[in-house]
Amino acid sequence: MSATLETAEHKALRAAVAALGKRHGRDYDREALWAEAAKLGYLGVNLPEAYGGGGGGIAELSIVLEELGASGCPLLMMIVSPAICGTVIARFGTGSQKQAWLPGLADGTRTMAFGITEPDAGSNSHRITTTARRDPDTGDWLLSGRKVFISGVDIADATLIVGRTEDARTGNLKPCLFIVPRDAEGFHRRAIDMELSAVEKQFELTLDDVRLPADALVGDEDAGLLQLFAGLNPERIMTAAFAIGMGRYALARAVEYARDRQVWKTPIGAHQAIAHPLAQAHIDLELARLMMQKAAHLYDAGDDIGAGEAANMAKYAAGEACVRAVDQSVHTLGGNGLTREFGLGSLITASRVARIAPVSREMILNYVSHQTLGLPKSY
Repeated sequence: MSATLETAEHKALRAAVAALGKRHGRDYDREALWAEAAKLGYLGVNLPEAYGGGGGGIAELSIVLEELGASGCPLLMMIVSPAICGTVIARFGTGSQKQAWLPGLADGTRTMAFGITEPDAGSNSHRITTTARRDPDTGDWLLSGRKVFISGVDIADATLIVGRTEDARTGNLKPCLFIVPRDAEGFHRRAIDMELSAVEKQFELTLDDVRLPADALVGDEDAGLLQLFAGLNPERIMTAAFAIGMGRYALARAVEYARDRQVWKTPIGAHQAIAHPLAQAHIDLELARLMMQKAAHLYDAGDDIGAGEAANMAKYAAGEACVRAVDQSVHTLGGNGLTREFGLGSLITASRVARIAPVSREMILNYVSHQTLGLPKSY
């Protein structure tokens, strides 16, 4: 399949999800939309059929998120629960972990958050200080550390926490992933007061010797880094989908306004000063979508290296396109762009999320300059 052309099935999925999004709209109820999307099979479209999923990939899941976003009702937890956590468990989890989590993630009855970022470890995951040690008497894990900017912990049944354990052979710390139930003793959360207007809250987490059974460790203790990066490519692709959907939503509002609004004798959209920037925003969003489709295609085909480059580029392009589309849309509406009635003002803050998370523009430029162009590192 070409990475640039959608199949009939993809087009049908896009149309069906767009219809769902249109029914719920900008004033959507998150729980109701989540439940209906799950019932229709959209939330688990990327998860294995053996566990109740759709048997598709990130290509299909990204279509779902993009179209919901384009209708004004993006489900942020889709990036985290089925895309990151579902992918990691499906690829690396034990049989019992897959059975315990994948059916619930697929049908929406269970949700999982993802905890990697720390106060002193953002882009540099090697500085993660959340550590896990074995209790020699019981074989349990004891997890201690802090996480910050973790989405939706209050509505998630568990959080997939990235920690580090000591390698018995070398004594070095290596990354590992642990499933931490929401009500685990010593697992504390504090909501962060955000300017961002979003349904899902952001949290700071404190893990104070959280005791976990041996089987809370996802997969193989020695494959932590591989498992971690297996989840990060889908995260970048889905963030691109989130950004493209938001940009499309804003642009559609602006185009509608520019067609109808008359100041002199013609609609303002007839003037090139209004029309051309909107056309440019549309072009940028379409180009970003092509790279997102390429990244999803490579990832679903099992090309993790190729997908890494494309996913970073897609996330970069989509973040930039989203910010520009929102900015131009607000500007097109003038004062109306900042009113609650038109619902664009809050997107000024929201659109920046795609530039900042899950990795900054600058770190993507570092990735491309080092990995793609072969330039030396500055750090």
